[in-house]
Amino acid sequence: MACSSCSTKDGQPKGCKNNGTCGTDSCNKLSVFDWLSNMSLPQGVEVFNFVEVRFKNGRKHFFRNTENLSLSMGDVVATEASPGHDVGMVSLAGELVRVQMKKKKVAPDSEEVLKIYRKATQKDIDVWEEYREREDAIKKRAREIAIRLKLSMKISDVEFQGDGSKATFYYTADDRVDFRQLIKEFAHEFNTRIEMRQIGLRQEAARLGGIGSCGRELCCSTWLTDFRSVSTSAARYQQLSLNPQKLAGQCGKLKCCLNYELDTYLEALKAFPKIDTKLYTKKGTAVCQKIDIFQGFLWYAYEGEWMNWYKITAEQANKIIHANKNKEDVASLEEFEVQLLETEKQPDFNNVVGQDSLTRFDKPKGKKPRGKSRKKKRKGKPSKNA
Repeated sequence: MACSSCSTKDGQPKGCKNNGTCGTDSCNKLSVFDWLSNMSLPQGVEVFNFVEVRFKNGRKHFFRNTENLSLSMGDVVATEASPGHDVGMVSLAGELVRVQMKKKKVAPDSEEVLKIYRKATQKDIDVWEEYREREDAIKKRAREIAIRLKLSMKISDVEFQGDGSKATFYYTADDRVDFRQLIKEFAHEFNTRIEMRQIGLRQEAARLGGIGSCGRELCCSTWLTDFRSVSTSAARYQQLSLNPQKLAGQCGKLKCCLNYELDTYLEALKAFPKIDTKLYTKKGTAVCQKIDIFQGFLWYAYEGEWMNWYKITAEQANKIIHANKNKEDVASLEEFEVQLLETEKQPDFNNVVGQDSLTRFDKPKGKKPRGKSRKKKRKGKPSKNA
């Protein structure tokens, strides 16, 4: 398919000469690396006659290559649609398509798997580019019509079919929307078949794309396909402040990346006592104020002395809890904090031979004798009586 800045000839993008994977526009959305491309099939095994085709903004479908066309990644093809035909770019071909279809539970004999007509000609691509250039203006006009009809919906994207016979409007809405009058006005205004498709907020962010707070492109736009539910407990386990502005992504929901390291945090927290567990000592009852999962430390404060925090390790805290269960006396937290300070003061290694010095191989500079230089200076100076 290539981006709008890439020129095309005979169905092949020529502008960036990367066959549609130039990294600009929407060429890099949900891109796939074919790790089986350099492997040859055994003798007598037929090539898997299915390909994966990507359309605008990462929309992908599987198609059957009934004409036995020689297709590779980046080829622009005309595919079956209802009605007419659509134009897309081959994003995956070969045996890896079989793996993807099995992963997404798509049967090869399913009626949903349509066929590929041909490799797109220059005329097909010119028509597709003409309608694609109209999408932004149509989206703006569609929003104006929706506002005039006072519909509580947001039209986020418009996608024309390759032959221009149908336009799909993607929208988000909190409640159910009666858009019967809207479709009539769209059909009269744009003179084409109209299809309305409701998507979620995460799907909207995936289609539009953007830059996250980490400085990289959105995960949902580049590689993430399954949107798992994210709860605020994931932030609590990772000791993050429950600030909605920092925890929310561009879709307005909790960031998907909060689930990435959650399992590691849960595994590390098994060595820590529960936060609501109190420590009983002779000096008083201590309550947990803060924990550091990476270094394995906890900070406790006595009830009534909330300003004084005492730092101990998770092992020491478990030891005190075990002593409380056995009704053994624990003097105070200061004893455990002193033990921790003593262990932290001990160096990990002793520099015996000076191997950590960066200048240990440099030649020492020789010192000039100070006495001779002073005598020379005195001989060169004129006397005061002269």
